[in-house]
Amino acid sequence: MPKEEKITTEKAIDRYADMVYRLALSQMKNTTDADDLFQEVFVRLVSHIQELESWEHVKAWLIRVTVNCAKKHFGQYWNKNVDFLEEPERLADTGGAYELPEEHPVRAAVRELPPKYRSVIHLYYFEELTVAEIARLTGQKEATVKSQMHRAREMLKGLLNEEHSL
Repeated sequence: MPKEEKITTEKAIDRYADMVYRLALSQMKNTTDADDLFQEVFVRLVSHIQELESWEHVKAWLIRVTVNCAKKHFGQYWNKNVDFLEEPERLADTGGAYELPEEHPVRAAVRELPPKYRSVIHLYYFEELTVAEIARLTGQKEATVKSQMHRAREMLKGLLNEEHSL
């Protein structure tokens, strides 16, 4: 079995920068906060890179830290009471299975979901993770993730039906 290449911060950035940024953007809903979150995640990686044993571990760690940093961001007083109007810019390469134009109604509806629902939808559809992987990465039970997916889909149906009835 060939030896896996050495894990470095630079290689981790090359491999996972797009994924982390897409997840940050889906969580933060504006590019300024997504940029800040992206930077915070990779700054944290610098101090933890030696603890990560494989590339799969690095990917899981980055997803977990991105989601946790987003939760921390939304828990702060300022962010609970301010809403940004900025629309995210179109990413050149989303890399996900469900690539939709930025102006697509589904993307707009996903951005309207509460953060915990937005993150499971993003991880499942855009990062193509399984329910089990999402549960492991977010520290939740699989049943909780399935419930959040179900509720998120119901919310999306409602949001999309509202848009079509206008």
